[in-house]
This record gives sequence, structure tokens and C-alpha cells, in this order.
Amino acid sequence: MFKKRVPLWSLLLVGLCAFVLSFVWLTGMQFTNNLPAVSSPDTASNKTAAPLPSLAPIVRKAEPAVVNISTVRIVRGPGPVFKYFFGPFGEEDPFKDFFDQFFGNVPQQEMKEKSLGSGFIIAPNGYILTNNHVVEKATEITVTLFNHKKYKATIVGRDPKTDIALLKVNANNLPVLPLGNSDDLQVGDWVIAIGNPFGLGHTVTVGIISAKERVIGAGPYDNFLQTDAAINPGNSGGPLLNLKGEVVGINTAIIAQAQGIGFAIPVNMAKAIVEQLKTHHRVIRGWLGVMVQEVTPAVAKALGLEEPKGALVADVTPGGPAAKAGIRRGDVILEYDGHPIHKMNELPRLVATTPVGSEVKVKIFRNGRIKTLRVKIGELKEQTVQAEARSYNATDLGIQVREVTPELAMRLGVNRGVVISAIRQGSPAAEAGLRPGDVVLEINRRPIRKLDDYFNIIKKAKPGEVLLFLVKRREGTLFIPVEIPK
Repeated sequence: MFKKRVPLWSLLLVGLCAFVLSFVWLTGMQFTNNLPAVSSPDTASNKTAAPLPSLAPIVRKAEPAVVNISTVRIVRGPGPVFKYFFGPFGEEDPFKDFFDQFFGNVPQQEMKEKSLGSGFIIAPNGYILTNNHVVEKATEITVTLFNHKKYKATIVGRDPKTDIALLKVNANNLPVLPLGNSDDLQVGDWVIAIGNPFGLGHTVTVGIISAKERVIGAGPYDNFLQTDAAINPGNSGGPLLNLKGEVVGINTAIIAQAQGIGFAIPVNMAKAIVEQLKTHHRVIRGWLGVMVQEVTPAVAKALGLEEPKGALVADVTPGGPAAKAGIRRGDVILEYDGHPIHKMNELPRLVATTPVGSEVKVKIFRNGRIKTLRVKIGELKEQTVQAEARSYNATDLGIQVREVTPELAMRLGVNRGVVISAIRQGSPAAEAGLRPGDVVLEINRRPIRKLDDYFNIIKKAKPGEVLLFLVKRREGTLFIPVEIPK
């Protein structure tokens, strides 16, 4: 038989493939030899890697000064028999109207309501800082320390406008938490929250500062720190700590529908308030005597401002500090006492912290020119606030109203009435269902065209009388009965 001859070209092809494979293998070996050594977590070389820092030492040092606060409030509501009729739906029970018609008015009775919150000790002789809403209207306050000792606490002073309260227990040599400097915080800094969420005492969560100077509509001096450290009901009043174990904030609020969005009062705001609560049992604030609004891009363009900044003066209180200094409606306040005003909400905070009687320079923009005026700051009082809003509080409905300006009329779609600018929490107006922003069109079927109409009706009202408000809310109108307290 004849042997089959292999073509020369096949031998050449096999040799070329072998050469290429050898080259790739040698190159790969050289590349891997030049890579840095990587060891598994189980190897001895991993001992040199930097471990994540433990927060346990900070927590151990801080926990003894964090307290649980339990309160008892007296509330009025339907008796237990009638609660049964409401069923699992509460007051939204679809059968509630039927039972109301069948049984008549549901009798009310006083009941005790318990709630939980947090706080922290700031002085060894028993001063404790917490939120105002934790202890507001409380008839009993019990403070429980980390070592389970319980004390009855009294309220030294409260400030609803910033939601801060100062308590005192009869004890000495208590552990304290040092107060830090919240102005030094930067977005991204690590923070630790300790509190009493859902009654689970001394729960520790960690996160970062997500944002600063947040305005959430909680009060006139909003300036919150936003954090993603878990904060839940019961954390209110507890401390927000930096990695030095210093208090940088007071945990205060959450967005119920969100996760990882909590808010804390900066501790620097609390420092000055605490001293006033100790001394005066209330907060004395500066008063400028203006109502301001945001400078939008459209407003800035209309006024001739190069950029939307400052606080636009919407109204000036007659005879107030601003009026005496020459500030007018339509002025834009660009600078206050050397502090540039970038956003409208910065101005009330600066004015509030100014000592009463101080003379400050206020830089304004008017008719294309910048002027500097000197203003002697007055004291903000409750009657002053009412005068600013031109409200009448003799019947204690808890309402503040203002005239409907042409701008408001255009925005709200009305040509008459008075607009509710503020409602006190827990007041008859609030319980009846009135809201800020409602435009009062009628009271007891009498039209309200201006403030005088409103005042005349309110002044003549008697304790126990029910006033029927007709208000415009968004695109609709509704009647709301408000009973004057006896």
C-alpha cells in the first residue's frame, strides 16, 4: 500500500498555531507575575488591612446620658361603648353617620393618653433637653435613665416655635452629653442617633448628614439637619452625635412615607434657647416688623434684580422697627447685620437671635438702587405677632388672618375675604378643621370682604356660640363650624 503524504502547508499551519499558543502562555505568565499579591481574608497577610472602626466606644460613653421620656395627657373623646360602634375603622367608620343619627351626639369623656419619647442630660444637676412636642400638654412626665432609675420631671420652659423643651429632675451627679458645634458639620459626615423608637429603649442607628438648612414647614425658624440615620416615632428628643460623641442635633421629625429621611434641630440653635429657658422660662426674640416672601426668578426680573436672592417685603407693621427705619413694602432685604440673605427663610432666624434693643444695618434693594438703613430691633411678643397678621384673638379661636392682597387674590382665585395665615395647634380652629391658606368668605352667612368685617363678627361672638365659616380651599368651598370656648 502507498503511504498518504501530508501536505507541506498543513505542517506549516500546525507549527504556526503552536507558536502563537506558546507566546500567549508566556505573556500571560509574565503579566500575572507583575500583579500585586492578593490574599484571601483567611491568610495571615490580611492582618495588615485597616479594619472598619467600631462605634461601640462612642455608644458606651453616650448611652448613660440618654433618657426615655414617658408622658400622660388628658384628652377628651367618645366613651368606650361608642368606640365599639366605630369598629376597626375608627372615626372613619362608614357606619358612624348611621350611629350618630340613631343614638344622637356621642358623649365625650376624659381619658388618659400615654406617649413615649427621648431626651438627653446636659447638666449633672438634672437638666434634660428634648422636643416640645414630646411633653406638650403633659400632666405627668417620667424620665427613665439607662440604669432603669425613674424620676418625675418638671418643665422648666418650652419653645413651640423651635420644638425645644427643657426638663428638670431632682437628682445630682448625673452623666451628661457634651454639646458640639453643628456649624462644623458637612454633608457626608457620619452621625449616630440614640433613642427610644417604638418603646425599644436605647436603640442605636448610624448614618450620614444628608443635607443642611432644610425647611420642612414645621415652624417659622426651620433650619433642620437631614440625616439617613434611622429615626422612628419615639426617637423624638434624642441626641444626634458626631464621631467625637458630641451632640450636634436633636432628633425631631421624619417623613412618614419615606425611608432614610429624618430631621434634627442643629444643636447651635438649641444652645441659646436653653439658656433663655433656664433664665426666663421662655424665649425672648428680636422683632423687625415685616412680612417677607421668597424672591422668585420672575419677581427678581420684575424688580430688576440680577439674580433671585434676598427677602421681599410683602408688608410692614405700622409703628414697628422696620417702619420707623424707613423700610417699605416692595423692598428686597439683601443683607442683615452683615449677613447676606440668600433665601427668604434665613431672615427670620437672624432677626430672632438679635438681642432686643440692638441697632443693626439692613441693606435693601429699592427701585434699582441699594440703600443701607439702621434699624433698632424690638421684642417679638404674641400680641406683636397678632398685630403683624392683623388678627383678633379675643375669642381664642387660635386663628391669625391677613388681608387678601392683589397678588394673593390672583394666586388664590378670589376677589374678597381674608386668608388664614396661621393656626395654633390644638386650638378650636385646628380641631374644627380650618387650615392655613383657607380663605374665609363668610361667617354665619355674612360675607367677609375685608378684615373689618371679620373683626366685627368675631368681637360680637359669645362663649359657647358656634360660628359657621364658609372657606375656599383650593378649587372648592366648604362650611366648617367652629365653637367658641366657654
